[in-house]
Amino acid sequence: MSKAQIVGWAHNQFGKSEAPSTERLMAEVVGAALDHAGIGTEAVDGIFVGVMNNGFSKQDFQGALVAMAQEGLDHVPAVRMENACATGSAALYSAMDFIEAGRGRVALVVGAEKMTATPTADVGDILLSACYRAEEAEVEGGFAGLFGRIAQQYFQKHGDRSSELAMIAAKNHANGMANPYAHMRRDFGFDFCNTVSEKNPYVAPPLRRTDCSLVSDGAAALIVADEETASGLRRAIGFRARCNANDILALSRRDVTEFRGARIAWSKALSNAGLSLDDLDLVETHDCFTIAEMIEYEAMGLVEPGQGHRAVREGWTTKDGRLPVNPSGGLKSKGHPIGATGVSMHVMAAMQLMNEGGAMQIPNATLAGVFNMGGAAVANYVSIMERVK
Repeated sequence: MSKAQIVGWAHNQFGKSEAPSTERLMAEVVGAALDHAGIGTEAVDGIFVGVMNNGFSKQDFQGALVAMAQEGLDHVPAVRMENACATGSAALYSAMDFIEAGRGRVALVVGAEKMTATPTADVGDILLSACYRAEEAEVEGGFAGLFGRIAQQYFQKHGDRSSELAMIAAKNHANGMANPYAHMRRDFGFDFCNTVSEKNPYVAPPLRRTDCSLVSDGAAALIVADEETASGLRRAIGFRARCNANDILALSRRDVTEFRGARIAWSKALSNAGLSLDDLDLVETHDCFTIAEMIEYEAMGLVEPGQGHRAVREGWTTKDGRLPVNPSGGLKSKGHPIGATGVSMHVMAAMQLMNEGGAMQIPNATLAGVFNMGGAAVANYVSIMERVK
């Protein structure tokens, strides 16, 4: 079986875009990704689109919009994936399955979301579709409220770690300064992130504004090819392993302070790759809220349960630390346009492995991990990536 490899990518500026729709956002990255790979539209055998939508736009049928955005793709089979905040990874994995099943040799993956044109209250309600509405729809503060509850329970078990959450926020904002695609390129510093103020109020206690990722517009694209095709192109990023595992949707039916599905996905991926976490040069992880990144340190096996604070307090996850986490700035600084996020995370990792990370670059990076999750660690995707050529 020929393994699928990433051979090109593109990423636009995340933030509040003047582009009126996902169609226009996708148009900004599709042609650029094909050019980056050195592939024409005639070579594309399948299109895999990640857009959550669910009310951000009345225009749906998002898979069909790619051909509207890029000439030459009129008759290429296209499908749209949705898996909450892991929508982009779901699209990528589906494209890789398509290649590895022998159904095509080249696939285009596009993730996009247009969020900022939607009123803030409506954004919160749309995002709550990623929770179990039968029990959680009335949580105050929307999805931030759900993670506020997770943080409260975590603090009850393991002590107040607000200062360490501020360290995570400050780290990721400092990293985002080097990312030209980031929504917010501003180094707030620890003191600002750790202080409740008029500019940094509680959103869902104990989470402050700086503990929450941004509502963003954006798109990213990947070109995936089989090994034979990739061998004749300029660059190729392979996957030592890729795994996903789910967990129960309802928070009432699991320990929300343990991202068990994430732990399972990480354990399987590292085992399948024949690696330990110490072998990785960096990780791009899903910091939709700072408490999520802290628990993810535990889920990936960097520290024991309840010890997530140690990883950031002791400097392990900084760009020059034991395991740099989110050198791109993560969702916290880069932004979180839902459908684009998983694709973006893989683009960031691929850039590092090809030494194309610019000011974000981790020196001599050869192995990278990506963790993208949908909902409150319900759909969990882990990729272990390496440079092939």
